[in-house]
Amino acid sequence: MELIYERCCGIDVHKKMVMACIFVKGKKKEIRKFGTLTDELEEMLVWIREKNCEVVAMESTGVYWKPVYNLLESEGIKAIVVNAQHIKGVPGRKTDVKDAEWIADLVRHGLVKESFIPNREQRELREITRYRNDLVEERARQLNRIQATLEGANIKLASVITDVSGKTGTAIIKAIISGTTDNNALSLLAQGSIKNKIPLLQRALRGSVGEHQRQMLNHQIRHIEFLSGEIESLDAEIQKKTEFAAQEIEWLDGIPGIGRRSAERIIAETGIDMGQFQSAAHFASWAGLVPECNKSAGKKKSTKTRKGNKFLKSTLVECARSAIRNTDSFLHARYKKISARRGGKRAIVAVAHSMLLAIYGIFKNKEPFRDLSSNYYNEINHEKILNRNIQSLQRLGFAVTLEKTA
Repeated sequence: MELIYERCCGIDVHKKMVMACIFVKGKKKEIRKFGTLTDELEEMLVWIREKNCEVVAMESTGVYWKPVYNLLESEGIKAIVVNAQHIKGVPGRKTDVKDAEWIADLVRHGLVKESFIPNREQRELREITRYRNDLVEERARQLNRIQATLEGANIKLASVITDVSGKTGTAIIKAIISGTTDNNALSLLAQGSIKNKIPLLQRALRGSVGEHQRQMLNHQIRHIEFLSGEIESLDAEIQKKTEFAAQEIEWLDGIPGIGRRSAERIIAETGIDMGQFQSAAHFASWAGLVPECNKSAGKKKSTKTRKGNKFLKSTLVECARSAIRNTDSFLHARYKKISARRGGKRAIVAVAHSMLLAIYGIFKNKEPFRDLSSNYYNEINHEKILNRNIQSLQRLGFAVTLEKTA
């Protein structure tokens, strides 16, 4: 088999140690074990430089590959991270030494696919956007806890107010914490359109709130306010880090269902340079928004979506659920067309896939989004729709004569 690299290194990464194997020209190899502290990893870098390695490869093992990759990147040594599923060895013959040898052997023959690892600035942007998303989810969980506490006190606030965290809900909860128990006085805190529901609100706020419930609500509301402050701080930091992509964010904001926060999360995961992806289909496959390719003996076994970038995938599915509410868009028409024969869940994934292809085109061609309109499928299938309707009427016993209107 042809050698792609004459000198290469394979690293089996663990929490407290790494096993490194260097192949040089021919079959000569050297194996050494190192710790994972920075000074120990620097010793490994010196050894790799002495052997004039052209490339260093490692598995994407949890987060343990990151310290090694950071040092290799800072030293200008070519480093590639590969999917562990793509380089599994023979079962029953697995040791750290054999794993390092196997990785190095695969790399020198060019039998591994390099994973997309963005630059350090984008990796930091990814971390902060993912952390912000975690805080948003934690705030939502805390709101659910507040609702559970109110239900335990016979307060049915969520049955009248859609958003308990809104101005009216927050004012009522803080009044309860301060000791107000009169349901009539609490209902007068209603704001906006909730004022039209004051009689119902008075009945919903009649409960049995004790000292325990007030303490629980106090802890929970303070936690929510803290999380909201942290999220606002992260929003400002993310805005600074995404100034380089201000135009791209504006273009993404033009796609139905995608707002500024979603656009920031998308750019953090994908970047704005599509050069690392061979095509739009490769981009969709990397994101995990395509069916699995699993055939054997001429039979298709599974069509579920493959694993990919779960953060990007979840963001796009969330955006797709929002996009289909816009009835004047192509995305809504696509959802209606696919959901009729494949079901709503598959249709949502198909809409997310269409949005991803649109994002690829925006970044690749550097141009804004152009909606194909909700009438797109009717226009391209005009004759087919016409013939189908005529045949349906004929089966019902009608003679059909068509006359085109002005």
